Amino acid sequence: MKVRIGLGTAGFAFDAARDFFAFAERCEAAGVDSLWQSDRLIGADPQLEPMAAMAALAGATSRIKFGMNAVVVSHRDPLVLAKECATIDFLSNGRLLPVFGVGFEGDPTWRATGRDPAVRGRRADESLALMSRLWAGEEVTFEGVHFRWEGAQIAPLPVQQPLPLWIGGHSPAAIRRTARLGTGWLGGLMPPEQIGPVIRAIRDELGVTGRAIDADHYGATVPFRFGSADDPIVQRFAGAVRARDAADAGGEPPLFVGKPGELIERLRRAVAAGASKFVLIPLARGTREVFAQLDRLVAEVIPVVETS
Repeated sequence: MKVRIGLGTAGFAFDAARDFFAFAERCEAAGVDSLWQSDRLIGADPQLEPMAAMAALAGATSRIKFGMNAVVVSHRDPLVLAKECATIDFLSNGRLLPVFGVGFEGDPTWRATGRDPAVRGRRADESLALMSRLWAGEEVTFEGVHFRWEGAQIAPLPVQQPLPLWIGGHSPAAIRRTARLGTGWLGGLMPPEQIGPVIRAIRDELGVTGRAIDADHYGATVPFRFGSADDPIVQRFAGAVRARDAADAGGEPPLFVGKPGELIERLRRAVAAGASKFVLIPLARGTREVFAQLDRLVAEVIPVVETS
């Protein structure tokens, strides 16, 4: 099982737009496995749209992989989203790592766009099945609850065949969706002690569906900061997590704050629980601070944790 660490973003933390590309170039030069874009369409704080950002990364880099953590498929038209994914994978020569989720009920995007969050799971299931067929080159005719297509087809197709389809989330519905449709799973903001039970539940459900997911295809998201829990950015992020009910009372928080050695120990526990792919999100503001967190991660953590 290969352990790999990628870097994610939570909001636009840089001083200027060009610094985003400098960050990508620095990660690629340092041998970072992948770059990940969070998805939030509504809000006053700066946040890049993940599909557009990954298209830019496809042209700005040559080796590093990139994905979305996780794009809310229920907010988007599946034909357009499938075409975007195929285009990005084609232009990057097969470097896209797509991860899809259904979003959470309290997301203001539902209210802002007039969509009903109660049907987001069923809408996502139809979308994911349709996109998989398009990526495989099918001409799709379909009549379902949410979509009606006749003769839909896309080209060029993704370089990766089949294109990976990872599922985000850890609810019972997300576990079933991963087992039925997914080729991998990426946990979101969840306490570390929950990772193992979710992976075991997915594997149990795979036994029911008769499908298999590679042991390398289970991941976890860890917002991190080398510093103190009293740092203002940590307090702000922790408050946002509590507001979304992502924290688990009585357990470890879903974010990490401390020293590199402590982060290594936490990641190793997650590996023992079955995770092998990690998206680490630096809690930092300003280009210099983001780069400082990145440089310590690259120098003190990644070489120790990653395995061949």
